[in-house]
Amino acid sequence: MEESVELAVKRAIGMMHDNLGEQLTVDDLARAAMFSKFHFTRIFQRATGVSPARFLSALRLQRAKHLLKSTSLNVADISLRVGYNSVGTFSSRFTRSVGMPPTTYRRLAGFATHIPIDRSGRLGQPSAARVRGKILPGPDVEPGLIFVGMFADRIPEGRPVRCAVLPEPGHFTFEEVPSGSWYLLAQSVTGDPQQSVWDASQPEQQVSVASYGPLTVRPDTDTEAELTLQPAGALDPPVLLALLDARKLALSMTGRDETGREKTGREEIGRTETAPTELRPQRHFASAQNHRPAA
Repeated sequence: MEESVELAVKRAIGMMHDNLGEQLTVDDLARAAMFSKFHFTRIFQRATGVSPARFLSALRLQRAKHLLKSTSLNVADISLRVGYNSVGTFSSRFTRSVGMPPTTYRRLAGFATHIPIDRSGRLGQPSAARVRGKILPGPDVEPGLIFVGMFADRIPEGRPVRCAVLPEPGHFTFEEVPSGSWYLLAQSVTGDPQQSVWDASQPEQQVSVASYGPLTVRPDTDTEAELTLQPAGALDPPVLLALLDARKLALSMTGRDETGREKTGREEIGRTETAPTELRPQRHFASAQNHRPAA
């Protein structure tokens, strides 16, 4: 990607961050980027993988997540601060994207108790298709727990059709994948384990991301993909889905409780549903090229 184009898109994203409570238009963002409206929309989509409106909406909800965790503001006040005139519309979009209502997100301190996959059939019926993948760390990445999911869109929001949590870089397999066009999206966060796993607004956290797609799945395909985690940058859309408590999940994988003692029962800290549930690296080889938006 040309440096001038990247800088232009970053100027527009900077304007979004500075004016999340305002009613920004594409014209406003195009002026900040110093491009025509038509050309700006094209270069923004090419640079980030999503439209300016989708990126702005994701940033609004990301800020709302942060405010719910870090302040005592009520939901109505937060909705106004992130640019919503209707608290009902805000709550509906938050619930659809994050996976739980704003009040529940606050009560659970930003953590999900489990991550359900989409079983409604709205996104497609299970098939005999399989997707096998391998996640690698980039040269500047020291990953913690890794979440990988299949989503209908470039922004990880709502319920994935398949997902897994890996304790380290490695292999995963998704069985009975519905036919359709999907994005494989992975993210890993290191830092304070008491913070929500995917809250990139925390400055002490190091966020790494990877994406592959769109990936076309047919009923009988066996698809392979390789994703390389890279430090998240300004052009990466935020992850909206509320995920698991990193500390509790890590301890559950090592068979210890939060005090470091070995567990004696069969406590279930949190689960990530796939078909079947996957909480450990799978022993399948997969190779393909990591996908990023075209330059």
